[in-house]
Amino acid sequence: MIMYRLLWESRTNCKKCIEEERSLSRLTLIKENQSQVTVESLSKDLERRIVANPTGACPVDMTSSFIKMCLAQSCGKCVPCRVGLNQLARLFDDVLNNKADEKTLTLIQSTAESIYLSADCAVGYGAAEIALKCLEGCRDDFLVHIREGHCSCNSNEPVSCVNMCPAHVDIPGYIALVHEERYADAIRLIRKDNPLPSVCAYVCEHPCENHCKRNLVDAAINIRGLKKMAVDHAGEVPVPKCAASTGKKVAVIGGGPGGLSAAYFLSLMGHKVTIYEQRKKLGGMLRYGIPNYRLPRTMLDAEIKQILSTGIEVRTEISIGQDVSMDEIVKQYDACFVAIGAHIDKKLGIEGEDAKSGVISAVSMLRGIGDDVYPDFKGKEIVVVGGGNVAMDVARSSIRLGASKVSIVYRRRKADMTALREEVECAEAEGCDILELMAPVKVEVDADGNAVGLWVQPQMISNVVNGRPAPKKANKEMILLHSDVIIVAIGQGITTEYFEETGIPVKRGTFAAQDTGKITTSEGIFAGGDCVTGPATVIRAIAAGKVAAANIDEYLGFHHVITTDIDIPRATHDDKLPCGRAEVPMRDAFDRKDDFDPVEKGYSCEEACHESGRCLRCDNFGFGSFRGGRQSRW
Repeated sequence: MIMYRLLWESRTNCKKCIEEERSLSRLTLIKENQSQVTVESLSKDLERRIVANPTGACPVDMTSSFIKMCLAQSCGKCVPCRVGLNQLARLFDDVLNNKADEKTLTLIQSTAESIYLSADCAVGYGAAEIALKCLEGCRDDFLVHIREGHCSCNSNEPVSCVNMCPAHVDIPGYIALVHEERYADAIRLIRKDNPLPSVCAYVCEHPCENHCKRNLVDAAINIRGLKKMAVDHAGEVPVPKCAASTGKKVAVIGGGPGGLSAAYFLSLMGHKVTIYEQRKKLGGMLRYGIPNYRLPRTMLDAEIKQILSTGIEVRTEISIGQDVSMDEIVKQYDACFVAIGAHIDKKLGIEGEDAKSGVISAVSMLRGIGDDVYPDFKGKEIVVVGGGNVAMDVARSSIRLGASKVSIVYRRRKADMTALREEVECAEAEGCDILELMAPVKVEVDADGNAVGLWVQPQMISNVVNGRPAPKKANKEMILLHSDVIIVAIGQGITTEYFEETGIPVKRGTFAAQDTGKITTSEGIFAGGDCVTGPATVIRAIAAGKVAAANIDEYLGFHHVITTDIDIPRATHDDKLPCGRAEVPMRDAFDRKDDFDPVEKGYSCEEACHESGRCLRCDNFGFGSFRGGRQSRW
């Protein structure tokens, strides 16, 4: 007992000594406790959950949750944040619980505006801004909650990756097939919605990964990599048999991804299809805009051959308006689908751009490469203007063509580039310099009228406009970038003049078509792809072709169904433990920069099995199963 008392007194004295020592110290280091570590981990979990948020989530419910999270972050110092956010959360709860009326919306707006204008910090006015944004953009959802007591926001496609794919390809299905090494069946399943699986295996921008539910666990499934695995190992997979002939004829103007897709599906439906293509070969921007190292020509040619095997007729080197008129096409065919791409380059609009030599467009350069005409850049200094995928393509191609130096000039930050992150990283790895926050001012021209350099004005970052920080002129001197060739890659446009003269409406440089592809002012004419949306992605053009084919079929008086009889493997109930995402291996940058051979190697069977095994099979579990899992036909 005496020993215990002595020990207790000793510990007490030690604690007093420590407290006295702390009181005499000027500063102390703050160590993370277990609670802080846990909160940091929870924050990362929340971030992943937001990334995986499905597109059909209720905006009112989501915003209510955000407001409550902001309330939990409040320090409680200012009344607008401490009291106002609490009141705002209650008002949202009233809407969700069917206890509100339309006057509640006015109260939500006035409360949020008051908080926004008077809160001390971003915790308060940021939350108010979220509430105001939701109220303005989703007012109809609020009204449905108030009047009918439920949410109007819903998705016809319950699987996130399928919903995010413009063509609605059965992604969980073909991932399951890849997992079982049934590669040919995977290709057949993809072709139900997308007749260009090989193309998309190499160059798709994979929007399907953006809201992949696997983000809730660790990281999105490498969907494009698994599609590539199927393409690389399936061999030649015959296309389905066509339906009986309908006796109807359809003209497709443009042999790019949109036109090829529409032609393929219309031919499967039994219609006689003829493609009119302006260039020597089919493919559009797939051939004349994407270099071989990204999309091998052998793959593209094989895919086009498969599509044409359905009985499609092709007429190349035909310009509509010169070699044949729209009136002739309308008379000869029962329907017409216009799918011309964005093949016109945009100008910088600066002094010296019209120099005799030394300034070329990315479109013309890639078009030449598509016809196997390669410029000689050996030992030359190249300056590329632009920050999109096309800019990366011409920059990386210039390296392969022997350029001694390639500089990419972009007026915004590198983080704001519209090019895919992996394309930017590959360009830098292969030796391209990215000069961010540099705006072109004028082209330096020598006495003979040839371009010898580009003057750029340094920029600095400014206010956020349309979701991106806008650049503004910095108080610095202009810089001259010496060059032998300046390549302009700031976007493409559509040739609309002739088509507008024939009665197809044009709005802001693109054709004004309905979501169905129908041109309302012209009987039997449909349009889709880049000529309607402006320059977009390959998969969006493919989706436009699929939509147009379905609606042209209906217009012609039919209702053909595109389906497949592929048996999808059953989902297992194995636990999905956190694990790393397998990236597609690439050739070493030092080796690949000297040729136009494909840069990606592809998965091994072991890597593909690992990556496909990470799929959570949303088509089988949860909401996916509740809504039927998958659409086997369209």
